[in-house]
Amino acid sequence: MLFSQLRLIEPILKAVESEGYQNPTPIQQKAIPSILKLKDLLGCAQTGTGKTAAFAIPMLQILHMRHLKTNKKAIKALVLTPTRELAIQIQESFSVYGKNLPVKNAVIFGGVGQQPQVDALRKGVDVLVATPGRLLDLMGQGHVNLSELEIFVLDEADRMLDMGFINDVKKVVAKLPQKRQTLFFSATMPPEIEKLANTILKDPVTVEVTPVSSTADTIKQSIYFVDKPDKRKLLKHLLDELKINHTLIFTRTKHGADRIARDLIKDGVKAAAIHGDKSQGARQRALTEFKDRTLRVLVATDIAARGIDIDDLTYVFNYDLPNVPETYVHRIGRTGRAGANGNAISFVDAEENEYLISIHKLIKKVIPIVEDHPYPLSWKSMLAGKEVQRKPQKDSKGNKEGAQSKKKKFHKSRR
Repeated sequence: MLFSQLRLIEPILKAVESEGYQNPTPIQQKAIPSILKLKDLLGCAQTGTGKTAAFAIPMLQILHMRHLKTNKKAIKALVLTPTRELAIQIQESFSVYGKNLPVKNAVIFGGVGQQPQVDALRKGVDVLVATPGRLLDLMGQGHVNLSELEIFVLDEADRMLDMGFINDVKKVVAKLPQKRQTLFFSATMPPEIEKLANTILKDPVTVEVTPVSSTADTIKQSIYFVDKPDKRKLLKHLLDELKINHTLIFTRTKHGADRIARDLIKDGVKAAAIHGDKSQGARQRALTEFKDRTLRVLVATDIAARGIDIDDLTYVFNYDLPNVPETYVHRIGRTGRAGANGNAISFVDAEENEYLISIHKLIKKVIPIVEDHPYPLSWKSMLAGKEVQRKPQKDSKGNKEGAQSKKKKFHKSRR
């Protein structure tokens, strides 16, 4: 299918084509026609599927075709998203797809002064992209009026839950007009998110392009069992051996992100860390340098797991395995996007084996182990973590058991 077959107006088609887009992704094929028919939509799609364009493109067409006749300064559409990085990228997408249309957009988020955002709102905004905290703050101050709202998008709903924003989301929803079109997107559907969807959607069209919590087949996943103190050395070894010139590395803590970036810089690798304690200016500067490949390595906490959209990012590292299995899916979704091939490398120490078990249960597949590397997990570490990894044994046919069989036993020893 081509974008030209989706009954899009010429100004949007020209904008899309100028970005090099020809074939819509599966979620775009399924979502755009339903949204153009003014249907509520429940979209369950993993990160990297082209979800932003799936709602931004039809929203721009709807707003343009209505000519925004009434109260031009009123906000007609609201996109609520969990992080500053993601909010900025969504706003940029509206600007790109709507560059040939007189539809104005703005973005508001916390962590920076509010005055420039207030000034933008006063000039008149058709599409507002916002994070929950700053939106509620500006609503409370009287700077945001949603009484004329026609389209509401809740993006990354499960991430809202993970970050503790669900109550803020409910407060925003309570202020919206009852008569509206609602588009609800989530990569996973835990019970609380499903309950929320049921309360704000009316007879929705359901679009599910991949199984819940699955990983893209285009991503080659691998596990390296390694002692925690050796992770730094293994990382440097792989960056050099695999000739990786551009990669995103995830860690569980802000302190860990800073430490890894410092260690890489000491080793002569141009790197930077991005996390919640960094100023907005520092975060945007790091993202810009990473996107234009001035930075070889960006180290991030999970706040950036869904907020970074980088073209041709072929490698992602889990320096620390996440303790929430869904986070693994979101992290590695930064690579292998839009049908491209990608690689996700995860370091696992003895204490992280339980996390790996949970990830395998969620994604319903066993991630291959790379055993041939210079810093293997020591027996001392395995015993300290109550791990018992058995050596290859012969089966009834005299064949040695492979790595997958050994790994299953390694997992079972922790149950």
